[in-house]
Amino acid sequence: MIQWNQAQAPQPPFIASIFHYYLGEDLTGYQEYDELTLNLVKEMPGYLGYESFKHDGRGSFISYWKDMEAVRNWARHPIHIEAKEKGKASWYRYYHSAICAVNSLHVHSGGDQ
Repeated sequence: MIQWNQAQAPQPPFIASIFHYYLGEDLTGYQEYDELTLNLVKEMPGYLGYESFKHDGRGSFISYWKDMEAVRNWARHPIHIEAKEKGKASWYRYYHSAICAVNSLHVHSGGDQ
């Protein structure tokens, strides 16, 4: 389920930043930076929400943003830059990211399935 920053899902258009990864062996500091960046991102102007999946060392983190300016501002945040550098150096065996425009959103919240 998406953890929207507001009570209601935003109306498109907005931006999705999709990060897929496979964790490496050395995760020293990973959990601390994960928590730190997640707390920081929630305070960034233009941040809309996120969803995250992780299983057996593979995962996806999708953050949602008002516009590309907000995405670029987060990319330039010093703590986010540090986290990316540490990720490249040791935390991730592999990763790729994509920035996508969301033009349509359909939400179903019919309860537990």
